[in-house]
Amino acid sequence: MNSNKKDDIVPLIEPCPPIYGVIGVCGVVGNLIARVLFEHDLKVIGTDYKSAAQCKFKYTFENYDLPLYLAGHPENFFKESDYIIPPPSLSKNSNLYKKLIHGRSEVLEVDDILNMIKPDKPVLCITGTNGKTTTTTLLKHICNYYGITPTEHGFKELQGNIDYIPPLQCRLQGDVAILETGTFGVPGDLKFILERCEPSCGIITNITPDHMPNHQDFLSYAAIKSEFVDYLKNKLLIINADDPTITGLINNLPSDITGHIIRFGVDYKETVENKKLCCCGREIIVEETISGMGYYRCECGVERVEPDYLATAIDKDGFILHTPEDVFNVHTSIVGLHNIYNILGAITAAIEFLDIPINEILTVVECFKGVPGRLDYIGYCKGKEVIIDYAHNPGGVETVLRELRKIHGRIAVVITVSSESGETGDINILNKCLENADFIIPASFYSRKAADKLMESMTSEKILLTTKNPREFKKRTLGANLEQVISGLEKALECDVPAVVCIGEAAFKYKEDIYKKSRYLF
Repeated sequence: MNSNKKDDIVPLIEPCPPIYGVIGVCGVVGNLIARVLFEHDLKVIGTDYKSAAQCKFKYTFENYDLPLYLAGHPENFFKESDYIIPPPSLSKNSNLYKKLIHGRSEVLEVDDILNMIKPDKPVLCITGTNGKTTTTTLLKHICNYYGITPTEHGFKELQGNIDYIPPLQCRLQGDVAILETGTFGVPGDLKFILERCEPSCGIITNITPDHMPNHQDFLSYAAIKSEFVDYLKNKLLIINADDPTITGLINNLPSDITGHIIRFGVDYKETVENKKLCCCGREIIVEETISGMGYYRCECGVERVEPDYLATAIDKDGFILHTPEDVFNVHTSIVGLHNIYNILGAITAAIEFLDIPINEILTVVECFKGVPGRLDYIGYCKGKEVIIDYAHNPGGVETVLRELRKIHGRIAVVITVSSESGETGDINILNKCLENADFIIPASFYSRKAADKLMESMTSEKILLTTKNPREFKKRTLGANLEQVISGLEKALECDVPAVVCIGEAAFKYKEDIYKKSRYLF
């Protein structure tokens, strides 16, 4: 008998692909996990207790065919999911977590996803106290112009440089991952991120004590940054040669490292002598080009090494770039010596890591207008140029004001800052303003508090108050509300100066309101 009949053939049944259920898709980490899984051709569903109206980042899912259960966690979600990934913030003692571990689905942690899906592209991390955002943004612009697509986390108005965000971002679609890499100031922060991002190149912009409550904690902060140096010591490390702290960290590396260290810096003669702690603990004199950077030498052997990429003949239109291969004229659209450092870091990485031709790079540098909120020129009002800058720590404030004073001569400053370093930081910011500006208007609760404390022991004609009653100022996350920012601006516009700069987070947040007010007053 012939058994090879059509009815005897049993069709093969394709197994159903597993479904990954992500809890907390309205939060940053859950959102990124869902998108990473989806972009790697896995079947994903998501849930959150927040409603669609409350889901702040729902717009990031517009191009994803990804079922979402919002406004609660329905039983269907748990029944459909073969694997469930809860947010790292979910307490192990919560009822929801207990339900998960006793359910049918296997519970995965964020690190399980990171181990399952590795970065499939070159990864570059950028760290430092100041300049990370501008350097990162410019380097991404260069990539896009050359046809290389950087990964983007896709969140509007979210820096996203800490915790699980960079590791997840580098697993999203793109040709290269260029990641701003921050720290909470806690040992292990950078190591945590780097081990999960697996970069083969890193940039250190600078290391200053701006986020420290006092300078005694600076060496501890520098030690945290040493995690960055240690991880990349056998890879490609691009550093600011003009920063003695970074040089100290490099000098502490073992002699048998196999990585490549490339330095950038400036040749600039308008220096100011200042002191900074060396990594050895000694206080050394730095002939500063900008805050904490310049020309230096310490007894321990830390001294400035001639940069591989050097900017000379710096003026408002650009500079001459000396590279290991040739010399180029660089034209820039953003002002300030601090931006020259940011440009140098980006150019060095574009050449050395991404192998992009210098002519392509210089075209982008010339057109680059900077990051919104960084030396952002709003326009003229009452004959004065109005500028916004996000500067929110002493070093950043000093650098910005020093540069603006070179350009405009006399300036008035509206302070909308709430320092990350508490009262010490607020007082340091006020002092930097007093040193580098002609008039200071404390518009935030904390800057007003610092000004009142200062005026208990001295008087200053530079400090102008918008109201005599400090009780009208209230504690605010951003430091100042809109009314206080506008009152500060109006007071500054009364000053005999060609330029007014509003510094801090609140100034950045209320940029459009400042613009409208400026147009109205004009």
